Amino acid sequence: MGRRPTVATSAPAIPATLTLGVEEEFLLLDPETGESMPVADRVRDALSGTAREQSRQEFRHSMVEMVTPVSPDLARLREHLVALRRAAARAAEAVGARLVAVGATPVCEAHRTVPDERRYHDMSRRFGPVAHDPAVCGCHVHVGVPDRELAVQVCNHLRPWLPVVQALTANSPLHDGRDTGHASWRSMQLERWPSIGPTPHFDSAADYDATVQDLITAGIMLDAAMVYWYARPSASYPTVEVRVGDVCPTVDDTVLVAGLVRALVATMIDEVLAGVPAPRIRDCVVAAAHWRAAHDGVDGELVDLRTGRPRPAWDLVDDLLVVVAPALTRHGDRDLILREVDRVRRDGTGATRQRRIMADTGGDVRAVLDHLAAQTTAD
Repeated sequence: MGRRPTVATSAPAIPATLTLGVEEEFLLLDPETGESMPVADRVRDALSGTAREQSRQEFRHSMVEMVTPVSPDLARLREHLVALRRAAARAAEAVGARLVAVGATPVCEAHRTVPDERRYHDMSRRFGPVAHDPAVCGCHVHVGVPDRELAVQVCNHLRPWLPVVQALTANSPLHDGRDTGHASWRSMQLERWPSIGPTPHFDSAADYDATVQDLITAGIMLDAAMVYWYARPSASYPTVEVRVGDVCPTVDDTVLVAGLVRALVATMIDEVLAGVPAPRIRDCVVAAAHWRAAHDGVDGELVDLRTGRPRPAWDLVDDLLVVVAPALTRHGDRDLILREVDRVRRDGTGATRQRRIMADTGGDVRAVLDHLAAQTTAD
């Protein structure tokens, strides 16, 4: 039997407004062929000032990651996102590449060696061909939660709702120049890694740490930095990090996801502090809900993890909005988020938009990538 959740003798001090930060991964593509280009080092060298400081090396030579500063509100976050995307796009153009916000390699990637760092070489040796899959790009949202014990409990409470977030961010239907039938092929590709997937339920931070050590001992992780679960207490910051989503095609899509995730985290903090227990859902059922989210996006059905039954995806999005409504209002985000949800309801997710262009152009992948590149830096 699992241990009882640890209960603090006094409630942790949580600010009324939770801070935000976002990490966005982008592909560097050939403007003519759409193939991935191994020019990440040159792109980072072409960045300067704050943009250079906010960039990160990634696992593929065809990827660049841009990390926003901590933001108190969505307006400030949006400013950072616009500035970083445009700076990275200019640097990419300077070396003959194009910055594209898409969740998975849409055409092909010939150059799959890892950067020349010891840790990356260790991962390559341990995981073999899995470590050399085509590049995939995610959107990771950090929400300030300074108490680690609370962060672990928040991750437990997030489990029923993260498939809905995943569905809203679906932005990778293409692989090898064709529609995969999945709204998020990135999610399917990542399932090959043994340390990626739904966050398990943990009784406490000590339980979390002991489990991570068991997995390192078992050999499926090299270290604690390889905890790639869909939500986790960040290894680097005093935050809950939600990393379930594809990179979003536009800044407005990213702002929507960040606002929803902050409201979810704030709502789950309230539940934890009120003594509401997290629902205990079998891991295989949670995994099934994530598979369905990756397959259907919001254009089909999602599994309602409160009942275990499929429902129209937009019904669950509407339920999510009801659950987080007080937190959205408290952070001053309600009108913005409702407006952005209505936009996605009307125009579709990134995956829906890509498929619409494919249908309108007779399967012209280049037209899709032209559109995505323009959307990446649109204000």
